[in-house]
Amino acid sequence: MGDLYHWVALSMAPGVGCVLFKRLVEAFGSPEGALKASSKDLGRIEGIGPKVITSLRRYDWKSTAEKELRSLEKIEGRILTWEDDEYPPNLKEIYDPPPVLYLLGMFAPRDHRGVAVVGSRNPTTYGKIAAEKIAFGLGKLGITVVSGLARGVDSGAHRGALASGGRTVGVLGCGIDLIYPPENRDLFKQVAGQGAVISEFPLKTPPDSDHFPIRNRLISGISLGVVVVEATLRSGSLITARFALEQGREVYALPGNVDSARSEGTNRLIKQGAKLVMTAEDIVEEILPHLRQAPPPEPPQLKLSPEEDRLLSVLEREALHIDAIAVRSGWPIAKVSAVLLALELAGHVKQLPGMRFLKT
Repeated sequence: MGDLYHWVALSMAPGVGCVLFKRLVEAFGSPEGALKASSKDLGRIEGIGPKVITSLRRYDWKSTAEKELRSLEKIEGRILTWEDDEYPPNLKEIYDPPPVLYLLGMFAPRDHRGVAVVGSRNPTTYGKIAAEKIAFGLGKLGITVVSGLARGVDSGAHRGALASGGRTVGVLGCGIDLIYPPENRDLFKQVAGQGAVISEFPLKTPPDSDHFPIRNRLISGISLGVVVVEATLRSGSLITARFALEQGREVYALPGNVDSARSEGTNRLIKQGAKLVMTAEDIVEEILPHLRQAPPPEPPQLKLSPEEDRLLSVLEREALHIDAIAVRSGWPIAKVSAVLLALELAGHVKQLPGMRFLKT
């Protein structure tokens, strides 16, 4: 716990954000070195002024870190730092990754293959159903669903992923010891039990409105892409989409009624170049190159569907062209393609050049 103690202490230091934290560690070799540095040495660091130096020198970091770690232990939470293997690799790539993540649950290798599903806190019935359906489809295809555990679309996304038997990650705009909104208590526990609940904010940090744009960069940062289901023109989901673009992530949007204010944001995203999607398969087809580079998923938790089982029986150890598979199955190409995609992501099928597939 010794080194972790210093990571927590520096992350909670007044005036030290993610970027300055990184500079301090690079300059002094470790969080401990930064905490024990002299005012003169601190003054040499870019971006640190007299006010922050004075705050750091007066900072009672020992008791602060001890209290924080004791409180974290009581709720059975953990801390991840940049140096931990479990720290999400996609998140490390962004400009300002949090040096410390508070965690309930656990990250799994398959979470590298995450897609964020976000949207309005007050969605239409169409938005609620679409969020759950898309998240269910992603979960069944072995994709971890990332969202913000907020009301509306976020809650629907988590529920859809849980119903599929897949994994889901909730990113909070408050401390992980606070459940917000309070009516999501059961959902919060389910997400922590079937995935992870994370925050970069210290314990007891309230869900203030200015915290949510900050956390939105984590939602997109963890993910390979962001799906916006419903959003007004002033929705926080559009902030997540902007972060996604800045981070080099894919942005997808579900088309909505042109007369609905809740679809103005998503329809505008599509006009601006976001990829129009309607199903989980649409999303996965777009990010398939990224998925092939990511670690393979864990063995599927769900049994094969009757359709998947039937198509698998058609395949052989030698590669078959998709047209031959369609003839043998008696299905149209579009259906064969969707089921093959699910089997490929689950590790049962391998695609070869020329649209040829074989059973693994």
